[in-house]
Amino acid sequence: MPTSTPQRTSSQATGIAALALRLRRRREAAQLPRKTWLTFLLLFAGVIVTLVWPFAKAHLQAVAVLDLVGNQPVPAVLHKLVTEPIIPHDVSLNTSQGTVRGRLYTPVRHPNAPALVVLHGVHHLGMDEPRLIAFASAMASCGFRVLTPELPDIKDYHVGANSIATIGDTTTWLAQQNGGRPVGVMGLSFSGGLSLLAASDPQFRQSIKFVVAIGSQDAMSRVAQYYRTGHDLRPDGTEQLLPPHEYGALVMEYENLQDFAPAADLTPLRAVLRAHLYEDDVAEKAALAALTPAQLAEVRQLMDTTSAETRDKLSAAETKHIADMAGVSPHGHLEQLTTPVYLLHGEGDNIIPAAETLWMASELPSETLKASLISPVLTHIDIDKHGPTAMDRWRLVHFFALLLHAAEAR
Repeated sequence: MPTSTPQRTSSQATGIAALALRLRRRREAAQLPRKTWLTFLLLFAGVIVTLVWPFAKAHLQAVAVLDLVGNQPVPAVLHKLVTEPIIPHDVSLNTSQGTVRGRLYTPVRHPNAPALVVLHGVHHLGMDEPRLIAFASAMASCGFRVLTPELPDIKDYHVGANSIATIGDTTTWLAQQNGGRPVGVMGLSFSGGLSLLAASDPQFRQSIKFVVAIGSQDAMSRVAQYYRTGHDLRPDGTEQLLPPHEYGALVMEYENLQDFAPAADLTPLRAVLRAHLYEDDVAEKAALAALTPAQLAEVRQLMDTTSAETRDKLSAAETKHIADMAGVSPHGHLEQLTTPVYLLHGEGDNIIPAAETLWMASELPSETLKASLISPVLTHIDIDKHGPTAMDRWRLVHFFALLLHAAEAR
């Protein structure tokens, strides 16, 4: 008997079609959320990259900058982040204290990049000091414009209030070059404390985006006392004990030599101290050879900063110049400061002890103090290549990354 294919009735065909339609719609309904989730995940990933990359980039740049400043090889993977060509050129800056030299480091591909003022410490080379040049060049190669103005008084080992106005005026100049937008200020050593005082002055406040004080003073009177005693009081009442470097006391003697020697001896004795501070051995030997026996005895006694007689003279000078020291001390000016502040200090700093940064951190409003770090990676303003742990180095990298990010933020 021949076989035959069963025929579907019209009602069966309609039912199957309806079932197929429902199944297709269910599949489409199930696929729609998957597409929506994929779109959401892609958008979310884009947001994360947008938010995270600037911080990640800043950390990578911080690693490279610290390597460059520390004369260490930069990992090959980071080269592209710190290899922008730069053009350094000298400028003349008109200030209320007269015309001063400056050097502007400009990244070639980003001539209107975010701007930063970097101030040298007490050093006779001023803006030509090799470590300052290395740091400014490294920052510029990351895509920042960097101005390094020269502070004539500080270059000649005088920490005076005139430098506050010079800092404020040169920062105002760079802000004008920056389209009127405020710029970051980084001060090294005593310049950091003076930068904080400039930021507290209403005349300059609008030009300063943030201040970074590295190895800086809070109260000059307390630092001066440290040079005599090796003790610096911390805010919690404990004392930091660290033998002071002779440099600090010698700077005080040089700055106020009239308090330490007879008027007739000032010129020849100053020549010896200047050559010694400038680390010019040839000039120092020549200056010593020109002294009388009495003057030679005087200068030897002054250069022995641990002698009781010298310490007594230092103490008397502190008392005499207490008002002058207050004028170059951030202490008493920080509570009302609204400019963001970043504080960094070397743990083993024996020129300006790290307790000074603890004092500044304790005095600044919490909303103003953005970061504070006392690091064993640093001495005064130099990088210690030996001893610190990987975590110590990471903390320093993170601190500098915060600065880079702050400088780049509009």
